[in-house]
Amino acid sequence: MADSYVLGWILCSVMALVALCGVVLRRQKWKGISMRTEPVKTVLTRNGECGSADASHADIIIVGAGVAGSALAHTLGKDGRRVQVIERDLSEPDRIVGELLQPGGYLKLIELGLEDCVEEIDAQQVFGYALFKDGKHTQLSYPLEKFHSDVSGRSFHNGRFIQRMREKSASLPNVHLEQGTVTSLLEEKGIIRGVQYKTKDGRELTAFASLTIVCDGCFSNLRRSLCNPKVDIPSSFVGLVLENCHLPYSNHGHVILADPSPILFYPISSTETRCLVDVPGQKVPSIANGEMANYLKTIVAPQVPPEIYDSFVAAVDKGNIRTMPNRSMPAAPHPTPGALLMGDAFNMRHPLTGGGMTVALSDIVVLRDLLRPLHDLNDAPMLCKYLESFYTLRKPVASTINTLAGALYKVFCASPDQARKEMRQACFDYLSLGGVCSAGPISLLSGLNPRPLSLVLHFFAVAIYSLGRLLLTFPSPKRIWIGARLISGASGIIFPIIKAEGVRQMFFPATVPAYYRAPPTVK
Repeated sequence: MADSYVLGWILCSVMALVALCGVVLRRQKWKGISMRTEPVKTVLTRNGECGSADASHADIIIVGAGVAGSALAHTLGKDGRRVQVIERDLSEPDRIVGELLQPGGYLKLIELGLEDCVEEIDAQQVFGYALFKDGKHTQLSYPLEKFHSDVSGRSFHNGRFIQRMREKSASLPNVHLEQGTVTSLLEEKGIIRGVQYKTKDGRELTAFASLTIVCDGCFSNLRRSLCNPKVDIPSSFVGLVLENCHLPYSNHGHVILADPSPILFYPISSTETRCLVDVPGQKVPSIANGEMANYLKTIVAPQVPPEIYDSFVAAVDKGNIRTMPNRSMPAAPHPTPGALLMGDAFNMRHPLTGGGMTVALSDIVVLRDLLRPLHDLNDAPMLCKYLESFYTLRKPVASTINTLAGALYKVFCASPDQARKEMRQACFDYLSLGGVCSAGPISLLSGLNPRPLSLVLHFFAVAIYSLGRLLLTFPSPKRIWIGARLISGASGIIFPIIKAEGVRQMFFPATVPAYYRAPPTVK
């Protein structure tokens, strides 16, 4: 009898020890990671609410469902990936930027199968720009002769465009959209395993996936661990909507080289025109006490074309004035296993040229092509090494648009310096020459010819054109000195931007080892 009791105690002790070891091992495996793994069961329905679906086993988590996040979700979902998208607010966004898609971006939209997202939102075709300075103006048309008649720029309400893309991505059975605020990335031994987020009803949940892609925009609170976020704010946009305004050039964007900085006009619907007034610096006149309205009426209004003046003043009087800081941030990633940055969370440029969506859509095409050969994304370190090629392959398009945006903004701003004045005037006159002098720069701006070397050649062609005008008439010592400062100033504008973009990746991407990186082999 005693032997039976002893045997029973021994058996119970062994079973308890086994159970304890199992608990310890499980805790060690998930050390540093929240263990709450409630399945996510929500997707966006047509009315913007959440419906039911099983998304407990996602291949990819996308944080943010703006232009980049929604387009990426549809693209990866169409390729068969199980995608979970977590967006802070699924209601229709109301922004004053992200409303002009360049022709190069529209071509990427077609390549991704999303071109119908600009339909049924009263989007307007854009065929080029009109440039105004000191009472003179010139028309710059996109070089679209080689493309189908449907290819052009598109301008629209940003929120309507995003909602169309959200609806299209949510229509795929393996893409699940949920409203929630991502509070942190979940990391285990240097690898991002997923995210922790708070749902619309306040629940704290975690979600896990092989790859987490952060696309939560310019206000991203997750980018700090994934890149070097050197954000510059050179100016702010003051936004107005002009109603029933007849622009001097229909279906064109209008750029006024005003003092102190440019003013933009372009249609966003059949009855509405967006106006963006650039205000240099980080401080803008107060809207609340009437300083802004006074600034717009006394400083800005006299510089707009006469055809727009009455509509502009009426929009100011209506009072729906909004402001937004213009951010610029070069791509400086910290390659991290299990995570990737995209969109404005990763790379921003001055919105003067409307190139942000073109860069984002081009990046999505690059990433899609890199991921297509991969059937298994579970080896995070190997995937991270392979995706280093993404940062090189994206450079020709991204660096061209980024550099052009930064350089044009600095040239287009007024300056008391005589050399800068000459450069600004020369830029207007150079573009007015027509032929290759206008077609070349406008093809760069439109994303149709994203070649960094072509950008540099045209930029210095403007500087040399300006220098020639100074010296050919009468090469006095003063003019020679201004010409020297002009060339020096031009170099001081473009070379720092190129340095931030990366000279080697921008001009010689084929010399970067990651350029040739092949997909990892399946074991």
